[in-house]
Amino acid sequence: MDFIAIGDTVVDDFINLEDASVHCDIDNENCTITMRWGDKIPYLSAETVVAVGNAANAAVSAARLGLSTGFISNVGKDEYGKQIIAALGKEKIDTGFIAANEGIPTNHHYVLGYEAERTILIRHEAYPYHLPENLTSPKWMYLSSVAEHTEAFHDELAAWLAAHPETKLTFQPGTFQMKMGKERLAALYAVSAVVAINKEEAERILGLEKTDIKELLQKIKALGCGIALITDGPNGAYAYDGTQMLKVPRYPDPRAPINRTGAGDAMASTFSVALALGKTLAEAMVWGPINSMSVIQHVGAQKGLVSRDELLKFLADAPADYKAEAF
Repeated sequence: MDFIAIGDTVVDDFINLEDASVHCDIDNENCTITMRWGDKIPYLSAETVVAVGNAANAAVSAARLGLSTGFISNVGKDEYGKQIIAALGKEKIDTGFIAANEGIPTNHHYVLGYEAERTILIRHEAYPYHLPENLTSPKWMYLSSVAEHTEAFHDELAAWLAAHPETKLTFQPGTFQMKMGKERLAALYAVSAVVAINKEEAERILGLEKTDIKELLQKIKALGCGIALITDGPNGAYAYDGTQMLKVPRYPDPRAPINRTGAGDAMASTFSVALALGKTLAEAMVWGPINSMSVIQHVGAQKGLVSRDELLKFLADAPADYKAEAF
């Protein structure tokens, strides 16, 4: 198998708000959304999307880009769990590694969207996490969000990867993995081929205040990973492999974004797929933002994920200044 994603999958209820306001600090950062307390708040639309989550989004991305793909995850033995397995099966993803758990519900999140941004209310159920027995080494693994209290599982995965160096790992830390701390997950960072995060997450992992992107790249790389990949919203994405430090701009939006959910997953997973296909660092850098651009034109993190032919067409039509360059 080419690619196996590992992490929680969820049902997302997208609720697009009509009446809210956003307040940011003087640098247009640290923004908060406010609504009238104790009132009835109108919303524009609502939509339920199954089989999403960072790792599930990565699995769908890899499958649509043509890799043979599997998914290690947990769901409840309930109707939503059945819907998730069916939806991923339609994407030609091997669902044999998904465990349906009796007595534990399927993860359910709520996404509050306002304009093009969103805030997500999350809850990860306490599933039993283990690697499947007799797991055959894929070319690439992709680990992202799981629940709290899964330190033993991360130790198990780090040990497995150390024993199977033929398999490369992209680690896209989720909320609880960042909360565990870089020291507790030091063995996992050290066996990661790629650590993929955004600028704010890099600062959180490293325990730093607002920090220059070059310093962040160097310090994430110093955790032991092969490549540090950091996205920074409209400023583009950056990568450092210990030799090259590259920047790529955002791929031009054809129209105003609808919802930014899944943009980071699309970037990190597409970057990883390119590397799995033998692309250079510079080539992988220009693949990723194309899928991010497409995803944010839709509600949900998967609807806009493109095929490899579509991605190559976008790449052929890119403006001349769309390229990865040293900085």
